Formats: sequence, C-alpha cells, structure tokens
Amino acid sequence: MDLVELLPSLYFLRFPVGHVYLWRDPDGLTLIDSGVPGSAPLIADAVRSLGHAPSDVRRLVLTHFHEDHTGSAAGIAAWGDVTVCAHRDDAPFVRGEAAGPAPILSGWEQELWDHVHADMPHVPAPPVRVDRELDDGDTLDFGGGARVLAVPGHTPGSLALHLPEPGVLFTGDTIARAPDGQVILGVFNADPPAAVASLVRQAALDV
Repeated sequence: MDLVELLPSLYFLRFPVGHVYLWRDPDGLTLIDSGVPGSAPLIADAVRSLGHAPSDVRRLVLTHFHEDHTGSAAGIAAWGDVTVCAHRDDAPFVRGEAAGPAPILSGWEQELWDHVHADMPHVPAPPVRVDRELDDGDTLDFGGGARVLAVPGHTPGSLALHLPEPGVLFTGDTIARAPDGQVILGVFNADPPAAVASLVRQAALDV
C-alpha cells in the first residue's frame, strides 16, 4: 500500500485492488471506502503515520457495496465512534441482508473481471452495519461540506461525493481512467444506461 498526499487534507491509499481515500479535518478523519477484506491493519498504519490514532476516524463512507470497497468496513467500524454511511439503495447489500445485482459484462470486460478478481482475497466481505443511509442531496460534515450525489448504474446505490470548496469529486467506480489518461465510464456496471447518465451528471460538475 502506498500513501499519497493529493492535497493538504486529502490522502490516497493505493492498493493493488480497492483504493481508499482519507480526508483530514481538525475534528477528525473521514475514510471513503475500505478496500478489500484484510486491509484494515494497513489503513490503520497509514492513519498512524499521519499522526492520528485509528479512533480519530469519525466517518466511513462506502461508495457502493462491492467487496473491494466494503471489504474492511467491519474492521474499521470497530475502531471507535465511526459512523458508517452508504446510499439507501445499497445499504441492504452492505449489511448482508440481500445479494446485490451482478454486473452486465461485455466481452472485453469479462477478461478484465477475471484478472481483477484473481488479485482479490478469496474471502467474502463481512457484513457491516450502516448507521446513516444517504440520499441524493444529503450533506456530510467534512471537507467544508460534502454533497451526496446518487449516481446509479455501477450498482443501484452507487454514490459520489462532491466537495465544492476544495473542488474534489469522489466517484467510486462510476468513472475510470484509460491508460492514456482519458476519463471514461467505469466498468462492471449492473445497469449500463444508468451508468452513462450518471457519468454525464458528474461531468457537468465544477471540479
């Protein structure tokens, strides 16, 4: 895992699969996603390297239910007074109450899917509580105010977080980057037409 400073308050925790972002405010830390199962100790080490304790994490926002984003959420939720947030439409999948929909894979996506999953731990993501179910237009109290955007398509309850003040957009897996650096639609979508509409919505934001 590599820890990369993107802004004075924003850090990128780069894993082989399942990246994590950390936002640092004076009153505590916010994590966006939790990586694959087994990532919690490495995330805790990153938090400590910045001069904080894991118990300083106040909030964990899950952009969607896939295991490379929720895999270590249960471990992080046990660090202390952590509010776990997810969109209302993905919350049942995060809690383990139901199985989420599978992606519709095009021919070339199948090979990529197999490659990505070969690098993931062969253990399921433990279910985790959801303390706050989010809806489009909600605001979270970090980064000067993080606006929740419902961006369905990758999953029914995929969400993005727009921080207007620093000009930051957390997109989960709804947007990807091609090898040449071009911004493209994310892969492995359960509802491809909805995913395209969500990409268009995010492209209109001022970031």
